[in-house]
Amino acid sequence: MIKKVRCPGSATIINAIATGCGSAFGIGLNIKCEAKSIDSGVKCYNDVGASTDLMDLCVDKVFERYDIDKNDFGLEIKTQSTLPMASGLSSSSASSNAVVAVSSKIICEEFDLTPLTDMEIINLAIDASIEAGVTITGSFDDATASYFGGVVVTNNKAREFIIKEKMDDYKILVYMPNFHAKSGDSDVNRMKLMAPLVKTAFGFAKDKDYFKALNLNGLIYASALGFDPAIAIDALQAGAVASGLSGTGSSFVAVCDEGSCDNIKDAWSNLEGRVIETDVDNDGCMFY
Repeated sequence: MIKKVRCPGSATIINAIATGCGSAFGIGLNIKCEAKSIDSGVKCYNDVGASTDLMDLCVDKVFERYDIDKNDFGLEIKTQSTLPMASGLSSSSASSNAVVAVSSKIICEEFDLTPLTDMEIINLAIDASIEAGVTITGSFDDATASYFGGVVVTNNKAREFIIKEKMDDYKILVYMPNFHAKSGDSDVNRMKLMAPLVKTAFGFAKDKDYFKALNLNGLIYASALGFDPAIAIDALQAGAVASGLSGTGSSFVAVCDEGSCDNIKDAWSNLEGRVIETDVDNDGCMFY
């Protein structure tokens, strides 16, 4: 039996590290995951040459949930990604969502078991990400924006939604510098110093003023983490609806309409790295 799923990444509106509350929205870059049943054991592969520890943990948690012995049944998991790793675009959340979703799907059908609910899938994926050390807050905002698409505003500590809705369609530009920044390696204490300012930005997100929230959050975290805020300001000057650092970097995102995309690309053309054009994703994880 073979099952396939795609899960998008997400871009940051409010980074939850400083306060425990966050906001994110789905983007068109994604991870595709294929699971195939085998006689025994678990074999995980990805197309980016990264460690498969997170993938392995995700599958293990699904096997444990269903009390399946890997000596009696196995899975081969393969992922393909258009989502840059360690860039602040929720590659870990998208990967863990995809692996848990596709593993549980194939096991349920193979053994005629009750499928996991959406939230059970998300929580298993978050638990695996925390255990693997790829997230600081549990990334409930990133995980749910990836899984459901659209925009979410969340209490990450309680794993609760404050807002969950579709987002207006915009073009999204992602500036990717020539280096990566893993969330688990970030200076948490330095970011928590910014909590009073981040709370102000989060207030905008709760009021659904997402772009003002994104702009302010991006400036706050870029300054705290040593990234150049001028990258976002240049995009705004070129006509972006909103722009800021995503996650803990290293990527910056710009939300734009058709008329401003080329101007923003020109503004970023002197930066070392690349610019990726994509869209808002309102679909989330989907089997295909």
